[in-house]
Amino acid sequence: MKKNVAVVLAGGTGSRFGLDIPKQFAKLAGKTILEHTVSVFQDYASVDEIAIVSHPNWIWKIEEIVEENAFTKVKKILIGGEERKDSSLSAIKAYVGERDNINFIFHDAVRPFLNKKILDQCIEALNQYNAIDVAIPAVDTIIHVNSARIIEKIPERSTMMQGQTPQCFKYDTISKAYENALKDPDLKATDDCGIVKKYLPEEDIYVVQGSTQNIKITHPQDIFLADKLIQLRTVQLQEKYSDEFYNEKMHGKVMVIFGGSYGIGKEIGELAEKYGAKVYSFSRSTTNTDVSSLSDIKKALSFAYDKENKIDYVINTASILVKEPLKHTDYSKILDIININYLGAVNIAKEAINYLESSRGGILNFTSSSYTRGRANYSLYSSTKAAIVNLTQALGEELLHKKIRINCVNPERTSTPMRSSNFGYEDPKTLLTAEEVAYTSINTLLSDFTGQIVDVKIQKVNL
Repeated sequence: MKKNVAVVLAGGTGSRFGLDIPKQFAKLAGKTILEHTVSVFQDYASVDEIAIVSHPNWIWKIEEIVEENAFTKVKKILIGGEERKDSSLSAIKAYVGERDNINFIFHDAVRPFLNKKILDQCIEALNQYNAIDVAIPAVDTIIHVNSARIIEKIPERSTMMQGQTPQCFKYDTISKAYENALKDPDLKATDDCGIVKKYLPEEDIYVVQGSTQNIKITHPQDIFLADKLIQLRTVQLQEKYSDEFYNEKMHGKVMVIFGGSYGIGKEIGELAEKYGAKVYSFSRSTTNTDVSSLSDIKKALSFAYDKENKIDYVINTASILVKEPLKHTDYSKILDIININYLGAVNIAKEAINYLESSRGGILNFTSSSYTRGRANYSLYSSTKAAIVNLTQALGEELLHKKIRINCVNPERTSTPMRSSNFGYEDPKTLLTAEEVAYTSINTLLSDFTGQIVDVKIQKVNL
């Protein structure tokens, strides 16, 4: 059985990205792009070993990342060269002593959304072929131009595909192709399959179907698309797992909830207690706790910690909604909305950090679908919920080195007393239940996500 070695090509300097660091070190959902990419191979059972190829100036950074994440499969951190081909050659040379026992999986460090299905198909195809590419059908017309930018031909689009990575090879195949290529004084290459095609023309290159989500992050705007793809992956958090799962994960945890006297907060607390957690709930109506008061927050957290000697999770569901035009809203009420909805979240996060650093725990905020676009007659509510999103995303990065996770749940319309008081009766079929949101909230606390906005959507039932 050959050893499958994933070669993560991270030698780029990111000149097109507009940062003072290579793009593979840019942050995405609280982690560097490189961390997301390496995690794919670390977690994939059929990959036996990982080699990372880096620009020499950034070897130290990659060593830090490998140690911090306990990437146990990373056995080599290699020095790349000026061009892509130089990085591939570095890996080929590093494994020459194992040439009879190696399959290579070359992958761009800045393609963090590679999925298991693609890898499965690549590994399977290596049983029959010596060279594998990954590509998706071209959706745009491809034109071939000359040096004067005059179209010479327009290929039939149905035969055109857009290449991605990984590209996979048996060692002898890619080694022989490069051996031939290095004899060419005019060698030019953009990828490894191109080297095989040109310098080992007798070798068939099989194409595995890629994915439109397997994007390469090249330009600054790609980060915004990548953020949305990460957000789409949080859909799995809406799934309800077994009681055994929650009992195992929640038993013995200590949870502090602000705004836990009714609605979503109350439901989270009841579920957490059901699965063995110790819950401390604070609100204006039950404990006279005002989240806009820093001293009240300090007192509440200190009380829970003194009782349990730890705090694992801090949840903030405290919020008020006043549905009326700004012109008609009393100024005292304006301050109340801002102080509770936003300042309260700031106070809670600021004080929770002191307790969660030792437990490596999590903070959970709540926003509203209105954060994406302010809505007439509740402009203050919408704008404070947008602020919560920005606060969560910023703290996701800020607290990463402390191993504290912070996320924000964004439920669609939910049946709560606060909603009923503003909208009256609504068809229950058009609303989420507080229990549904509570399960997603607990799943989010148990996940390794950070800095994420987790959507909870009404499940449509086909009749």
